[in-house]
Amino acid sequence: MSSKSETETPKLFRQVIHVNGHTLHADVGPESGGQGGDPDPHDLFDSALAACKGLTAALYARSRGMALDRVAIEVERDASRERQGSYVLRTKVEFFGALTDAEKQKLHEITTRCPIHKLMTQVKIEIDTAPLAV
Repeated sequence: MSSKSETETPKLFRQVIHVNGHTLHADVGPESGGQGGDPDPHDLFDSALAACKGLTAALYARSRGMALDRVAIEVERDASRERQGSYVLRTKVEFFGALTDAEKQKLHEITTRCPIHKLMTQVKIEIDTAPLAV
């Protein structure tokens, strides 16, 4: 799997991102010189956590025959100390459907074990940046 990001329009910041046949966009806000019409990279990072938690709960519920109709995940970011090494994401999870309290509790627990949550908190990530072959 690979992702590719490139400037969409010369001299502007907006990026067009290609991932497995899908197209996304990212930009920076007007305070940084961008148009602000698309999520910025931090938004995409945070959204990956929200999506993973929701998908993990849905997959688990389906595999166990739980009556989960839908999941709502909200991620709130506190990046005020990012430069000091602290990036805090607070998540709120809500489950909808004819679920028992025990099932909701189990689903809540499962969301803390989604792959992106683990990746963000338990895995050493190494990034090798090399020039693209032109």
